Amino acid sequence: MSPAQDTALPGPGSREEASPGGSAVAVPQGREVLTGADINRAVRRIAHEILEANKGAEGLVLLGIPTRGAHLGRRLATALQEVEGTQIPVGTLDITMYRDDLRRQPTRAMETTRLPEGGIDGQSVVLVDDVLYSGRTVRAALDSIADLGRPRVVRLAVLVDRGHRELPIRADYVGKNLPTSHAERVMVRLKEADGADGVWIAGPAPTPTGVTP
Repeated sequence: MSPAQDTALPGPGSREEASPGGSAVAVPQGREVLTGADINRAVRRIAHEILEANKGAEGLVLLGIPTRGAHLGRRLATALQEVEGTQIPVGTLDITMYRDDLRRQPTRAMETTRLPEGGIDGQSVVLVDDVLYSGRTVRAALDSIADLGRPRVVRLAVLVDRGHRELPIRADYVGKNLPTSHAERVMVRLKEADGADGVWIAGPAPTPTGVTP
């Protein structure tokens, strides 16, 4: 996901609501397109679709792309285990050094790549991310995987596909197809990172005072 276009960070247009624990949680302004219950249903549905396509859980490995893709990967692993009764290997995949915009945005925090103990050679790897947009994040993830091993197959699962691809990449498993304009923002929030679950769509970010668009 491109952090410049799809963000879950609260901004000037956010409002606050109380979380189940009593603390205030900033809620993005905009139209809510997925509730927490919708996200849970989407994760369970994707789990069933993965098992059907893979003909079971044998050889499955999940790799989540930080930040929210990693959280979704762990949720998906839990959903798969609930169906199959077996633990699914899950890891995280840092793509920072494989991005094609490093020269334009050289300062980025490195994330951690954690592969399951058995590695990925010969396995059916499912990449997990929150939003699919241009496809450049996924391309970087594929380059990263190529340096780590040789899976039997690589599939892609995303919570939201917002369109506007710039590369010939598509998701195999999608929680929600969400038609958008380039100017709109898709904001994904997950309890693990943000204190609440939901997906919102909103107009362009406001231009800072004194800045000409």
